[in-house]
Amino acid sequence: MSTVLVTGGAGYIGSHAVKALARAGVDVVVYDNLTAGHRAAVDALVSPAGAGGTRGRVTLTEGDVRDMARLTETLRRSGAKAVMHFAALLSVGDSVNDPGGYYDNNVGGTLSVLGAMVEAGVRHFIFSSTAAVFGDPIETPITEDHPKMPINAYGETKLAIERALPHFDRAYGLRWTALRYFNAAGADPDGVLGEDHDPEIHVVPRAIDAALGRASFAIYGDDYETPDGTCLRDFIHVADLAAAHVLALQALASGAPSTTYNLGNGQPISVREVVEAVERVTGRQVPYTVAARRPGDPGVLFASSDRIKRELGWRPRYERIDTIVETAWRWRAAHPAGYAEGVRS
Repeated sequence: MSTVLVTGGAGYIGSHAVKALARAGVDVVVYDNLTAGHRAAVDALVSPAGAGGTRGRVTLTEGDVRDMARLTETLRRSGAKAVMHFAALLSVGDSVNDPGGYYDNNVGGTLSVLGAMVEAGVRHFIFSSTAAVFGDPIETPITEDHPKMPINAYGETKLAIERALPHFDRAYGLRWTALRYFNAAGADPDGVLGEDHDPEIHVVPRAIDAALGRASFAIYGDDYETPDGTCLRDFIHVADLAAAHVLALQALASGAPSTTYNLGNGQPISVREVVEAVERVTGRQVPYTVAARRPGDPGVLFASSDRIKRELGWRPRYERIDTIVETAWRWRAAHPAGYAEGVRS
């Protein structure tokens, strides 16, 4: 695991994984087109403050995942032995309105990454998947073997790659681990990295921004069959996600077979409960309105992560919603304009 290429490594989850890899002594090549990621996130990791405690070197190569020739050349030049693939479009609502763009980027782009790996002789792949592959669950908590019935194009694109990966394993010996995230939230406990999307789509930073008076906040649907009528989600801290990626890569390097894991805390938290947690942590009111349900949003999603706990020894460190919100609040309050004083790469 001397060098790992991380696509989308300047983005939210990707940058936290880059930090975890560097902390584990791995050299990392971040491959990102910087349309959604931030050069400042990579810069933060190579600065003396951000690099504190890291042993691996972090560098950035600008490029699009659909550029297979550039990917292949980057893999060969870097000597990377594995790829972590985060680069993807990720908004459920946008995927309903623009399925073509999602298939082009999420399916076409990932097939380009896999093709470049085959060309360059790289055989270990960590895939950023999603709970959206399940659709409306038949039973909860959701195990890895639960039926896959996506109800939006985002989930369909991720499932398409999950179904392709065993074929790449059989044909090319490309071993893989697919990690299905539930709701990533929070920020780097050291304060180096945070969440900065434009527009912001995730509930925790949107609620924090509303508490700060920076933006309005809407709850999409209060008529679900849940205790308070709002969606139930499984919030997992981004640092716990990053730790799982390092464990999965170490397992592949040790000869583990290809597999899939769910990643969540296993605790269903409603949107209203998130609002209440933000109010407790910030000491501020979160003004909100109630809007119609968004197309493609299931009412209940929460995970069983027993398999990865049993097989890789993964344990989440940040399980309480207040703890998750607190780390997000510290970063958001300290970065009122996001990365690099709000100037996006």
